[in-house]
Amino acid sequence: MANLLFITVGLPLLGGLLSLVTHRNPKTSIFWGFTCSGIAALAGLVLGLIVLFTGLPVHFDLPWSVFNIPLGFTAGPLSAFFLAVISIVNLAVSVFSFGYVKEYVGKHNIGLLGLLYNLFIFSMAALVVSDNALMFLFFWEMMSLTSYFLVVYDHQSCHVRRAGFIYIIMTHIGTLFIFLAFLLMYREAGGFSFSQFTAVGHDLPIKLKTIIFLLVTVGFGTKAGIVPLHIWLPRAHPAAPSNVSAVMSGVMIKTAVFGFIKVVIEIMGGGPVWWGILILILGSISALLGVMYALMEHDIKRLLAYHSVENIGIIMIGLGVSIIFLGVGNNRLAMLGLVAGLFHVLNHALFKGLLFLAAGSVHFSTRTRDIEKLGGLLKKMPWTGFFFLIGAVAISAIPPFNGFVSEWLTFQSLLMLGTDSASPLLNILGPLCAALLALTGALAATCFVKAFGIQFLALPRSENAEQAREVPVSMRLGMGILALLCFLFGIGPVIVISLLNSVTTALLGVETLSLLSGYRWLNVTSMLGTGTGISPISLLVVLGVGILLIFTLLRTVGKAGTTRMDETWNCGMELSPRMEYSATSFSKPIRIIFRKLFQPKREIHKEYNLEPYFTSSISYKGSIKPVFEQAIYRPLTRISIKIADKIRILQSGSVHLYLAYIAVTLVVLLIFAR
Repeated sequence: MANLLFITVGLPLLGGLLSLVTHRNPKTSIFWGFTCSGIAALAGLVLGLIVLFTGLPVHFDLPWSVFNIPLGFTAGPLSAFFLAVISIVNLAVSVFSFGYVKEYVGKHNIGLLGLLYNLFIFSMAALVVSDNALMFLFFWEMMSLTSYFLVVYDHQSCHVRRAGFIYIIMTHIGTLFIFLAFLLMYREAGGFSFSQFTAVGHDLPIKLKTIIFLLVTVGFGTKAGIVPLHIWLPRAHPAAPSNVSAVMSGVMIKTAVFGFIKVVIEIMGGGPVWWGILILILGSISALLGVMYALMEHDIKRLLAYHSVENIGIIMIGLGVSIIFLGVGNNRLAMLGLVAGLFHVLNHALFKGLLFLAAGSVHFSTRTRDIEKLGGLLKKMPWTGFFFLIGAVAISAIPPFNGFVSEWLTFQSLLMLGTDSASPLLNILGPLCAALLALTGALAATCFVKAFGIQFLALPRSENAEQAREVPVSMRLGMGILALLCFLFGIGPVIVISLLNSVTTALLGVETLSLLSGYRWLNVTSMLGTGTGISPISLLVVLGVGILLIFTLLRTVGKAGTTRMDETWNCGMELSPRMEYSATSFSKPIRIIFRKLFQPKREIHKEYNLEPYFTSSISYKGSIKPVFEQAIYRPLTRISIKIADKIRILQSGSVHLYLAYIAVTLVVLLIFAR
């Protein structure tokens, strides 16, 4: 199995180099770049499944060390789960990319794209199996830098360059907090190995544990995109090529979830109850605000990026519940929250990867991301429309697809806070957060009714939409892999819950078998008591029978199945796309209801043939206030600039002064070294 680990982390390096070397021949470059990443994905998936089934970690030592610190990779149950998630998405995206990256041939260096993509995949895979904190930070930085260069790959646009600039600043701020947390643990453990961290982590003083917890919450929360640290995400994800966006949203932000779980649960063993309450509140706010801002977007990739904020919030809700129950010493219920969070990590990777690939297919065929300029694509691109619909149903937590089960488990864990907790605060907080999660789900369904309906139904709203054609087979196959898994894990969630058994056993000492009941391939239950189980296959059967009965009833009462076709009555006027419901009008009721948050602005410009009686044209432009940027980041930016102006005097250009700085620094270090 060590060979599988070597292939998983080593083959992308070879693929990236071969792709760069053969960049003058785009077909060869594409072949090497994405074939090697696809094979590495298969190896990583097999390795992850073997470790999850057996519960036995796999170790691989590197033949060198840094500062006498041995370097190596270890795939334990938690690492194996995240490695499997990364590999699934990488496999689908690699297949998709064979057709998709042809869009960039003749415009950009394809070999560079292949190199950066493979380095990106390599850094994420190496990150989750790193043996020590130094390697973790090294690969974390490599992941950040390669993803930055992928974000600005289409660097001719000033919007892309600005998105990359904001992303690299935010990610390095987060890295600083993680680095400080690791330094504090190093001081106590006497080494950088994660095994050394774990040996002392449970027994750290509570004040020190709290400082580390807050540091990793900010550090990993920045990369994950929780509110209010999310401002880079709706800018960076749309700027990157769509195959890269699928990986960034599907798995890159999950590496932050991995880091958070590893430090807070695996190394420190949880903490006080208020830690979990903080994470639960942050998760609930992120989920609700993420979907609300998504509803206001008409750029399909920005819309999907905000849904990443929403779903990271849902994941954090499950983790928050788990930390709360760890704080009260109830590991059995902590397992329920952890399973809900990890299950949603996998589910979000699948349906968000699928949706970004479908959005990339639409852009590939129409050259626009503005859904107001689309419409009627279902007839032009039936496979893409079908796959987008599956992703939309899954992300809306509607059975029989996978998003339903993980959100159902999250609801169960929240309701447990309201029934099993002795704290009045938790008795209130659990149902309240469950209500916010329910509202989030309803708004998500509303958003994807808009996203699917405006893009794929009615009449085309532009010439590009009118001339759209279905995408190549490789792109459809990549989307099909993820769509199939969304359905498979929706009707067979026991597969994932069984695989998570080794993870929860290693972290909490509790098996997941209590979540399975009756015929394990059929039923999933919770620990709330009787009557709270679900049977996904039974739900599928009920839905199928219901649809069949409705269809039969309509055929029976519809004049023996005859259909009468006629033109739609429109007051004698010819139907045109201008009469269709727009995305702006669809989302306007939500914008009005939550206007205190959105603070919408609109500009209406009218031109007249005879003022004020005969209007020749009306133009409308609406926008919402960037609340977080104006309330938090712009003031911080102004303060930082003022401080920089004040301390600029230190950079005088005098060599003698710089030597004095060095001397003073050495003296201070010698004093503290004693």
